[in-house]
Amino acid sequence: MKDLVLVNARNRDLTVLGFMDKFVAGEGTYRVITKCKAGFMITSDIETNSAISAFRRFKPKAIQSIAFMLNGGHPITVYARAGKKVWASECFLSEVTVGDINQDLSNTALYCQGQYQAVNAKTWADKAYVKNEEVIAA
Repeated sequence: MKDLVLVNARNRDLTVLGFMDKFVAGEGTYRVITKCKAGFMITSDIETNSAISAFRRFKPKAIQSIAFMLNGGHPITVYARAGKKVWASECFLSEVTVGDINQDLSNTALYCQGQYQAVNAKTWADKAYVKNEEVIAA
């Protein structure tokens, strides 16, 4: 996992969830809680290879939380949202792209133009919280 570059550290609406041993949510079962149009919460357990792929399977505005399920059935939250406030683990933030945020989450704490400039993000495919390599045209 690459090192995070977090510019807006004083943003009280974004909380980075840190775990003791640099926990990485890899391949396994994820529990995704979404809100349907009627306002009810729906829980879905899915098998996928990362937290960001679980995130991309659902409408971003509808996702309330994503948790990685450990072998004993205990969940570890890797992403949660309540209005503008966002709680995200380092492993989730290291994979999220500018496009993931700009598509439907531009009104949350994840969206920050200063953050994009700090990590040298030029396109929607660039990572939003990990330093992007600068491509020099020959």
